[in-house]
Amino acid sequence: MTRPRLQTVFYTIAALIALIGLADSAYLTVMHLTGEDVLCGSGDCSVVLGSVYAAVRGIPTAAFGALAYFAVFSSALLAAFGYTRARIFLTLVVAVMFGVTLWLLYVQAFVLHAFCPFCLLSAALTFFLAGIVVATPSTTLEQSEGESSH
Repeated sequence: MTRPRLQTVFYTIAALIALIGLADSAYLTVMHLTGEDVLCGSGDCSVVLGSVYAAVRGIPTAAFGALAYFAVFSSALLAAFGYTRARIFLTLVVAVMFGVTLWLLYVQAFVLHAFCPFCLLSAALTFFLAGIVVATPSTTLEQSEGESSH
């Protein structure tokens, strides 16, 4: 498989993963804003989602996740079509998501001593996205010069 084709496949997979993350974080955002209980099975969702870490200045933390996943979805699609700036933006957004995810996992494990399955799903998706961004073959200088109009 050629490098540009392989990049397209990787970015398409990233976009699909971002859609799953968007659905997950949108659900948590809606549940937070409506005050409904999250149906999470065997997890400690009420402990995690009822903590002070579940919102920043009244905005649900999951809403920031939804925004980030939407940004990843959009930039991954643009990157799949060859837009160099979208690749750079995608890398930056995923790096920030990765850092925030590490922090939130720390909070769940060592501060709250409780885990939310929806939050763990989001963490897993973010780790997959980071892996995809790292594993995606880079573009050569000749290819980048041909894309400068994008």
